[in-house]
This record gives sequence, structure tokens and C-alpha cells, in this order.
Amino acid sequence: MVMITQNSAHTYYIHRDQPMGFEYELALEFSRELGVELRVVTADWSEIFHKLARGEGDFIAAGITAHAGREALAEFSLPYDTVRQRLILHENHPFIRRVGELEGLTIHVSAGTTYQERLAELKEEGIGLEMVVAPDVLTEELIRQVAEGKIEATVADSNIALLNRRYYPDVRVGMALSEEQPLAWAVRKGDSDLLESMNLFLKKAKGNGTLARIRRFYHDDRNGLHQLDIEAFHQSMEEDFPLYEEQIKAAAQSYGFDWRLITAMIYQESRFRSQAQSYTGVRGLMQVTLETAREMGIENRLDPEQSIRAGVKYLALLLERFSRVEDPRQRLYLALAAYNIGYGHVRDAQKIARSRGQDPTSWSSLRETLPLLSHPEYYLNTRYGYARGTEPVAYVTNIMTYFDILIGKMKSSAGSARLRSSPSSPTCYSGAVLSGNPPWIPGPSCPWEMMCSVT
Repeated sequence: MVMITQNSAHTYYIHRDQPMGFEYELALEFSRELGVELRVVTADWSEIFHKLARGEGDFIAAGITAHAGREALAEFSLPYDTVRQRLILHENHPFIRRVGELEGLTIHVSAGTTYQERLAELKEEGIGLEMVVAPDVLTEELIRQVAEGKIEATVADSNIALLNRRYYPDVRVGMALSEEQPLAWAVRKGDSDLLESMNLFLKKAKGNGTLARIRRFYHDDRNGLHQLDIEAFHQSMEEDFPLYEEQIKAAAQSYGFDWRLITAMIYQESRFRSQAQSYTGVRGLMQVTLETAREMGIENRLDPEQSIRAGVKYLALLLERFSRVEDPRQRLYLALAAYNIGYGHVRDAQKIARSRGQDPTSWSSLRETLPLLSHPEYYLNTRYGYARGTEPVAYVTNIMTYFDILIGKMKSSAGSARLRSSPSSPTCYSGAVLSGNPPWIPGPSCPWEMMCSVT
């Protein structure tokens, strides 16, 4: 089964030879439901519906809004989400709160999008805005240009806007320009069998939590921090990270980790303050305990190089202790939680999950059971007793937020390069083989069977 989509942060992209993206992962679940292999073909926005009509793919999953103007092009599934078009401005731009204040504003949008249609409607209503239509330019690229001050404004669906704001903290997600619009998949006209299977799957995905799980990974989990926290992180990466960059990358490479993950972890632990000390007595960049320092073979926890080396080595050992967890993504979450709250407490939370009929190897289960470790009816029956179980949930969430920001920054700094497919040689990837795994999946040369560093 061939999925037609765009190569973008919210739909589908390749990171370290692995496919990712909200639309991709949802489509992968659909292919598994049908028992078929998923292949992916990317296209510019102007070509998406043409490719579907020519039979170069079976369905479109690209964050498209279903509306009457597109009924002649395809048939649409049941909606799986709703969005509103939002105005995107630089944070230094004066606030715009009413449609009338769009007068004189220059807004860039991609050609053939509903954004172009909406701005054309506003112009017809007498709003004197200037619309610049850019052919085959991703909305993410236009948001980047707003952040860099190259253009005045653009428009993006709310999900795209919120996803990209953490990459570009200098942009402001402004007023809504539309009512809520449904997001849906599209099939060729007359393909009733596929459409029926699709609707059944989407109903099931909503009911069994599949849709919520994927959305939480790509969107909700990244919104736990306030915008000021994200801005502070960007500033610290510019001012503080260079002081420890060499040591971080060396330690990450030694133990097979992506250096950006370790960077995110250090920021969460100490905000890059080498002399940091918590109320519990942990110290240094990686907030290492005295016992862990001895176990990892370091003498000075306040020495940046020693602290980083000890913390990374300890995280590697924790990953090894969860080696029976088959999914590398889940294994990483559990190891990070254990770094924060202790291995024993995570094991207790797994035991609680098992008693409640939940998967003890799934982070979605432990997000629920870790906080229960502060409730007497639960912790009195555990081996390691009381724990502030909400803290590791926030800890893991924040680290993955920072990690995701660093991935996004690296993608944008690479010039917003995009994968393209041509009719003669489509870019296809086997979901059956790759299984939608995240970017920290181990490579064949990884001795720890963990995350391999990016070069």
C-alpha cells in the first residue's frame, strides 16, 4: 500500500535512515491493521492530488483539510483531528487581534493551499492585505523565514504552528484566520473498499488510544514546557553549550549515544551549571550521586568532563538493565526515568502496571503508574516504597522536548533540505522492515545496542 505525503516535520521525514512523522506512524498502524507493507512516496503540495489520480499511490496522508472545494479531487475519510489556520508573525511584530488589522500586512503562503484560499477570501471581503504566493515552498520553510525576519508573516494550521514554535522561539502564533477544519486522509474517487477500511481503522485508532499515543509523542509531550522555558533553552545552547561541546560529544560517542540526547539531559539536570547541587546532594553537570560517582570510577563530580562521563556511562548501564524491553524507544524512556528516580522505583511502577493489566514495558503505562508511587495504597505494597512519581514523568517529557528541538534546529540549519521523489524513481521505504522506529534505534555497529551517535 502506497502512501502519498509531503516531506515535512509534521507528516513524514527521515532521521538517521529511519522514517518518522505523525502521518507516517498513523499510516504505518493502518498498514499493519490490513496486513500489508507500507511504502511512501513524497511529493510537492501541487502534485499530491495529481499523483493520487494517476495511480502513483493509494491514499494521501499529508495533514490535508477536507472541504467542499476538494470533493472533485478525491474522497475523504472520517476526520482524525481538527485545526484552525493561524497567523504567524515575528515576536517583535505588533499584535494583531482583529481581521481588520491585517490591512497592509504582507503574508507569504504556499501555492495551492487552503491558506491561499482563505487569504483570497479576505481580500474579496475588502481587507487590504498583500498576499505573496510561493510555489512548492513548505509552510515550515516560511515559518523559518518569519523567524529570521526575511518575510513579515505567513499562515499555518495550528498543529504545524505549535510544532514549529519550539524550533523557532522568535515566532508568535497569532490570531485564528479560520474556523475549525477537519483533517482527513484522501483516496481516489470510487475507491470505496479502501475508504471503508480506512474509516474503520480511524474509528478503532480513536477508541483504543492509538491515535492519542501517536499525537502525544509528536505533539502533546512537547508542549509541557512554557515558551519562556524553550527560549531559555535556545539561549543556553548558544551561550553555555559550546563550553562543554567537546566533552559531551566525546562521551556520547564512547557509549553510542546521540550527543543531542545527552545535551538535552544535561540541560534538564543542571542547565549547564557545572557547580550545580540539588537539595538531595547530587552534584555537577549530570547531577551524579556520590555512590554513582564511585561506581562509575570518577573522583570529582564537579569536574565537567568527569561528570559527563559518569552520567553517560550510568545511563548506558541503566539501558542494559532494561535490556529485556524489546522496543528501544520504550527502553530509553525507562532508563531516563530510572536515572531520575532510581531503578528500583521504576521496577515498582512496572509491577503496579502489571497488576493493573497494563504493559509494564510501555512508557504510556508508566506515565500513569509512576505517579501512583506517592499514594499509600500503592507504595505500601512496593519494595522501594514512596517516591515522587510525577517528577520522572516530567523529566522524560522535558528531555525529549529538548532533544526534539535540537533535531529540528539541525534540520533547519542544513538548509531545509527536502527528500523528493520522481515518477521514474519514487522514494519508498518499507514500513515492514523499518517498523516506524524512532531516531535513536541502534545501528549494527553499536556495542551497547542503544543509540548510535550522529556524525
